[in-house]
Amino acid sequence: MPETATARPQAFAVRCTKVLFSPWSRLSLLVLLLAAAGTCVLVFEPQRLLSGGWIAQLGGATAVALFAVAYGACTSAFVPRPLLNLAAGALFGTQAGLVAAIGGTVFGAGIAFGLGRMLGQDALRPLLRGKWLRAADGQLSRHGFRSMLAVRLFPGVPFAAANYCAAVSRMGWLPFLLATGLGSIPNTAAYVIAGARASTPTSPAFLIAMGFIAVTGLGGATVAWFKRHHLRGR
Repeated sequence: MPETATARPQAFAVRCTKVLFSPWSRLSLLVLLLAAAGTCVLVFEPQRLLSGGWIAQLGGATAVALFAVAYGACTSAFVPRPLLNLAAGALFGTQAGLVAAIGGTVFGAGIAFGLGRMLGQDALRPLLRGKWLRAADGQLSRHGFRSMLAVRLFPGVPFAAANYCAAVSRMGWLPFLLATGLGSIPNTAAYVIAGARASTPTSPAFLIAMGFIAVTGLGGATVAWFKRHHLRGR
């Protein structure tokens, strides 16, 4: 009897542990975290804090590093990157602003990738049955670096969506982060330059940056359109 009485609480504890750490429980936690992050963005609007000049009270590398950390946290909470890139240029100028924005981009992508990999992958992989989903998963799993590099170079896929799709695939950490950092440079630089030269909207640098943003945006939309029809034709 004593052994049975002892075994029952242990068995109950084991069952509770399995439920708490099951794939669907972890996915539910991820959904709650993302919902809470999105709610905080809507209520507190952290992008205003980044563009309001508070970081200017600090100086040099410290300010750039803190901005990058805040940038990454904001992107993982669905704050649009273009707003943050413009703020980086307005606060730090072109060179330091680009360093802060790229650092924040990689940091934010790493947060999202880690959350998706730890909390969502096990539950979502069995659901990859649709034609588009299987094609995207296969592309990212087999050709992770070049696929993610293309996604970052052509801004047709939302930043957060790309992060979580990559997390659910079998893509490795290093290719994901390297492709994110390298592929984000051109478009991020254009926004940073536009933010740094916003006070002179007729300057050549500002006009070239805005033209590049428009061209890459149109190119990304065109590539996404052709890719969609290609997948439909399979």
